[in-house]
Amino acid sequence: MLTLEDPHRFRKSRDAACYVGLQPGRRNSGQSEPQMHISKEGDPYLRTLLVQAAHHVLGPWGVDSDLRRWGMKLAEHGGKRGKKRGVIAVARKLAVLLHRLWVSGEVYIPLRPSSRATLPAVA
Repeated sequence: MLTLEDPHRFRKSRDAACYVGLQPGRRNSGQSEPQMHISKEGDPYLRTLLVQAAHHVLGPWGVDSDLRRWGMKLAEHGGKRGKKRGVIAVARKLAVLLHRLWVSGEVYIPLRPSSRATLPAVA
């Protein structure tokens, strides 16, 4: 909160993740769109905290949540490199989520009920 100062500073919550430096670089050339490293611009301490939180969420001690399930699904593809990619993706999503919760004042719900569970079974 101290780094971002004003919650209404960003038009969209995604911009908060970009401000921290968790946006992947781009270098489009023709039809190729290579996957590049994150920009690492912005506050390095906040980015480090978000990445450490993502490691905790995806680690063996992380509490079951939609964010963890999404990150584990990303991390299981690609071996060690996939795990790193999943951690950065969770850190970015965590930055977006925290900003959105800060602006809206909503309470975080770790496991949202899925739409499939609420629909009655069709015979």
